[in-house]
Amino acid sequence: MSGGLAIVTGAGGALGHAVVTEFVATGVRVIAVARSVEDVASLVAAHPDAVAAEAADLTDPDEVAALWQRLDERGAVPNFLVNTAGAYRGGTLVESGVDDYRDMFAVNIDTAWWSCREAARRMSELGGGGIVNVASRTAVHGGAGSIAYAVAKAAVIKLSQVLADELKDAGVRVNAVLPAVIDTPANAAVMPAARMTKAVPAESIAKVIVFLCGPDASPISGAVIPAYGRY
Repeated sequence: MSGGLAIVTGAGGALGHAVVTEFVATGVRVIAVARSVEDVASLVAAHPDAVAAEAADLTDPDEVAALWQRLDERGAVPNFLVNTAGAYRGGTLVESGVDDYRDMFAVNIDTAWWSCREAARRMSELGGGGIVNVASRTAVHGGAGSIAYAVAKAAVIKLSQVLADELKDAGVRVNAVLPAVIDTPANAAVMPAARMTKAVPAESIAKVIVFLCGPDASPISGAVIPAYGRY
């Protein structure tokens, strides 16, 4: 895959960083979106001709709309959108409070919802494109002890499936990828070594995501792709 423009949300995180790097390796320019441009400064420094930084609170529909308006004004029409923005918080239904519920839904489903909404409008006009949303294994398997997170990620799956159906006639493909624990330094610092031996590297998941955006994945839309290895 060579050419085109991708928007990657949550680009400051380990998975977002890996997705940006993988896109660049395939010849795709990237707009790396994070809460702060400092969060993606290393990506811009490493790939100054291929990566640009944008900052936005993706839980706020007005900020998301403003971000895409800025891109419109620059003539930056994205071919691909990858939503890696998200966060984890544990807790059972009885233990979880109102803030736990609202925070998990805001950062996991709201971020994808508002970004997909803006992308859907533009990609439909463009006549094609690819969207990949990052959900989680817990959305389809288990999830006890992390109910707000699991239910929010299940909503990401349904968003992806319904949007794929809505956009199929416009030539826009939408898929969801489901990691489990990702092999990152942050996770390794807080998790038992035995669990980390089964974790999948962020770079491996990034390859799956970028493949789903590419021409070899043209028949795939509305899919829910497990990317959790032996978990």
